[in-house]
Amino acid sequence: MENKALIILFGATGDLAKRKLYPSLFRLFKKGLLKEHFAVIGTARRPWSDEHFREVVGESVASLGEEEQIAAFSSHFYYQSHDVTDAKHYLTLKKLADELNENYDIAGHYLYYLAMSPQFFGTITEHLASENILSEKGFNRLVIEKPFGSDYKSAFALNEKITQVFPEKDIFRIDHYLGKEMVQNISAVRFANPLFEKLWNREAIDNVQITFSEELGVEDRGGYYEKAGALKDMVQNHLLQVLALLAMEMPVAFKAKDIRQEKVKVLSGVKIYSPEEVAENFVFGQYEKGQLGEETFVAYTEEDNVSETSETETYVAGKLAINNLRWAGVPFYIRTGKRLTQKGTRINVTFKKFPVDIFTENKAENAPNILTIYIQPTEGISLQINGKEIGDEYQTHPLKLDYRNSEELTSNSPEAYETLILDALNGDSTNFTHWDEVAYSWKIVDAIKLGFEQSHNKLAKYPARTMGPKESDDLLGKDGRTWVWQPENWYIEHGLLKK
Repeated sequence: MENKALIILFGATGDLAKRKLYPSLFRLFKKGLLKEHFAVIGTARRPWSDEHFREVVGESVASLGEEEQIAAFSSHFYYQSHDVTDAKHYLTLKKLADELNENYDIAGHYLYYLAMSPQFFGTITEHLASENILSEKGFNRLVIEKPFGSDYKSAFALNEKITQVFPEKDIFRIDHYLGKEMVQNISAVRFANPLFEKLWNREAIDNVQITFSEELGVEDRGGYYEKAGALKDMVQNHLLQVLALLAMEMPVAFKAKDIRQEKVKVLSGVKIYSPEEVAENFVFGQYEKGQLGEETFVAYTEEDNVSETSETETYVAGKLAINNLRWAGVPFYIRTGKRLTQKGTRINVTFKKFPVDIFTENKAENAPNILTIYIQPTEGISLQINGKEIGDEYQTHPLKLDYRNSEELTSNSPEAYETLILDALNGDSTNFTHWDEVAYSWKIVDAIKLGFEQSHNKLAKYPARTMGPKESDDLLGKDGRTWVWQPENWYIEHGLLKK
C-alpha cells in the first residue's frame, strides 16, 4: 500500500543520508510503498540547488535501479539551504512544505527526520512549533538518530524540550540494530518455540553472552569517538536493547506498547552498580598497534582527531545482573570493541549441565548445550548438543545443529533503515526506543562510567585485531567460565596472530 508523506530531512548532505537513507527510500519506492504522493525536502547549510541535490540522490542509488526509475524517484526531492538556528529559514521551509503538500496530495502527513548533531534536536523541534510548520491535518512524526543525550541529565533535558512539541507516540528514536532481521527474530526464537521458552530461566540457563565485535578502528570518527567511547556508543543503546529483548517476559501481544512495557521492566531490574562493584565487574580497554598476518594497524592514540594521551575506551566488557525471579543469579556478560579480530554480532546462551555425569568413562567432560543467535554479518541460529561418537567405546562429542540464512535471502531482505523508515511512516514504534528505555539505559551506563572514573584504573591495553585485553578473559575466568566465541584462536593456530 502506498504511503503518503512529506519527509523533511535535516542533515541531507551528510554521510548517513547518502549511505543509508536515500537507498532505503529508493527501495521503498521500487516496492510501491512510496509512489506518487510523497516528497522529500532536504535541508543543510550547503548552498545546493534542487538539481544538484537530485544528482547526489541519484548517485547514492545508482547501483539499485534503472536510470529512468532513478530519475522518477529523484524528481520528488527538493533542497533548501537552511540554518537550523535561524527562525527566518523556517518560514521558507514552511512555504515549500505547504506547496509540496498540495502538489503531491500528501494530506498533511509529515515526517521530520533529524540526521544531524544531537545538539540541534531541541532547537529544531522548538522552531517547528514556533514557526507553525507542523501540519494541522494528517500526522506529525519525529525521527531522531542516536545519541539521545550524553548522560541521563542531558537526555532528560532534551526529552523535556521535544515532548513540549511532539507526544511520545510520535517520537521515533532510531536504534538501527533493532531494524535487523535477526534482532527482531529474537522474539520469534523465544516466543514461537515452547522448547526454548520453557528453559528460558535461571533453572536451565548458566549464563548469557552478548558480543558486538568490530574489526574496524574509529576511521574518520575520531572526534566523535573521543567524546563518546565504546560505553556510550554501543552499550547504552545497542547492547542494552538486545539484553532487554533476550530477558523480557512474554508480552500480552506482539504490539509496540506491550513489548515496550516488558523491555522497560527488564531495564528497570538491571542492577545499578556501586563504584566498587563496577571495578569488580567491568573492564575498559583501548587498542594498541597490532598485526594480523601481513597487515599492520596503528594504535587508537595514533588515529586522526584522537589525542596522543587519550583515555577514551575502545573496548568494554562487563557482567550485568537482572534482579528478578526469572534471572536471579544468571550473569549476562557483554563485550564490544573496535579493532577486534572479526566483525560479528552474536548471542550465546549457555545452558546448565546435569549435576551428575553418567558417562563416567568419557575421556572429556560433556560440552554444554549452547544456543547461538547470529545477527551480523551472517544471520541464523545454531544449537550445540552432545551425541555419541561412532565406535565401540561410549564416547560423546559436541554436535552443532546450524541454520544460516543464505546470501541470496539475506541480500534480498530489507535493510535495517528501510524497515525502520517504513515503520515510522506507518506509526509502528515496536522497533524504536521509548523514553523510559532510554532513561533506564542512561542510569545504568552513568553508574558504570562513574565507577570507572572513581576507580582511577588505567585502561587495559590490547593489540589491534585481538578479541580484547586479557582482563576480559579474567573477568569470566574468576567465575569459572570462558567466552564462547573466540575467533582469534584460528588465526593464532595458523601463526597469523600473536596475543
